[in-house]
Amino acid sequence: MKTTITSLQNPHLKKVIQLREHKTRRETGLTIVEGLREVSRLKEAQETGVEFKELFVCREFLKDHGKEDFVKTIKAQGVSIFEVTKEVYAKISFGDRREGLLAVCHPKILTLRDVPVKKVPLIMVVEALEKPGNLGAILRTCDGAGVDGLLVCDGQTDIYNPNVIRASLGTVFSVPVVQSTQAEILKFLSDRKIEICAATPEATKTYFETNFKVPTAIVLGSEEKGLSDFWLEAADRQIKIPMHGKADSLNVSTTAGILIYEALRQRTI
Repeated sequence: MKTTITSLQNPHLKKVIQLREHKTRRETGLTIVEGLREVSRLKEAQETGVEFKELFVCREFLKDHGKEDFVKTIKAQGVSIFEVTKEVYAKISFGDRREGLLAVCHPKILTLRDVPVKKVPLIMVVEALEKPGNLGAILRTCDGAGVDGLLVCDGQTDIYNPNVIRASLGTVFSVPVVQSTQAEILKFLSDRKIEICAATPEATKTYFETNFKVPTAIVLGSEEKGLSDFWLEAADRQIKIPMHGKADSLNVSTTAGILIYEALRQRTI
């Protein structure tokens, strides 16, 4: 079904705009996905249970990116297609990119049972991250390195925040991401004999002195507070990244990238 929206006062448009608010996303179970790569990953994620609800298309922007065939494919699946003007698209979009595609979807909420565990798994655990951009950047790294799952405990931002989706370039739909409690995640790791490697500036050992070839969960805390005592006490190993300047730590997404790719390096040599 295709409908054209030209009015900024369209009631349906207002419902989409309300999805920028966490309260509305929580109540409806819906979220916004904007951008060519992000929406393309959303289409792929349908196989894993993500429900593609609506697609908003601005052909004045889309014509520069050659995605007409993609729109036809989505239309053939029975997804509601709304064509909008540049002015309307600017109203519903939330980023600084204007790529002409914005979708509304019903993401699948995963549990710890949905996380695949390989023979020698590599799991990422993050605690109390405040910024959606950091969570999204960590997701991109997890996707690139083939991390088995990202577990979020006591998160300060919801996983399917549109800004997380944007920062992750849609990889939030390709990496198993689960939000749970500290205790439940610890039990998940302990039951599978996955060693907990906690990153903290106070550690005595550096990350390149650490064996990542064993089943490993890398645990990171927020930039403001670091890891809680819960994870520091539960850790099998505490490690740090050497700092030779005045700062005592790196951005949490940068730290994640260094540690994850060191694990990948060790596992591929």
